[in-house]
Amino acid sequence: MTNSYISIDLETTGLNPKLDKIIEIGGVKVLDGKVTDTFSTFISPGMKLKEQVVELTGIRDEMLTDAPPLDEVMPKLRAFLEELPLLGHRILFDYSFLKKAAVDRKLTFEKKGLDTLKIARRYLPGLEHRTLEFLCNHYGIGHTAHRALGDAMATHELYQILARDYCDRQDDLFCPKKLIFQVKRDTPITKAQKERLYRLLDQHKIVIDANVESMTRSEADRTIDRIIGRKYVTR
Repeated sequence: MTNSYISIDLETTGLNPKLDKIIEIGGVKVLDGKVTDTFSTFISPGMKLKEQVVELTGIRDEMLTDAPPLDEVMPKLRAFLEELPLLGHRILFDYSFLKKAAVDRKLTFEKKGLDTLKIARRYLPGLEHRTLEFLCNHYGIGHTAHRALGDAMATHELYQILARDYCDRQDDLFCPKKLIFQVKRDTPITKAQKERLYRLLDQHKIVIDANVESMTRSEADRTIDRIIGRKYVTR
């Protein structure tokens, strides 16, 4: 059993690491089963949040006004993570966003991970659900749902309970495994794309929620295609 790790959780604008943005990161550093440090920050996504994201997370645009960009956060996060394995409830989701963020910034990000969801699926098949919120209620774990640090702390406490109850079975689920997510780097928007996009926005009298200056090339291409395809509503 591994008892030193970083319990990590992200809040994002959606489920696709290639399209969506990280808006909050929470981490709990655990050494020999004891919490020794935490990491928590909002992140500016460079766009307005959709209503469903606000409803789910409780995070509002004004809370992100002074939040740092991901460029500033990644070096601090990597230093906090050290070489410890990552723990998460569906850890590959969080890892995929972090791996994409690192690759886009020409950084390496190779990690091993532990997954409380996989452990719960193996040992708690009789439960109606195995979401983090349901499992926290089941075990009486205090939990601030859908906020990154609260979820990360709850995942740590859940792992400790599952390890206490089931790790004596010599299960490989309690040993970190290499996390695998293949992703290509997105490069920043080009000068030509900016000029064309600003021209189209002005021509069609369109106001978009995203920040053009912080777009990637692929995001700019998708936005231009949507304008040309008249998928934006003009006003």
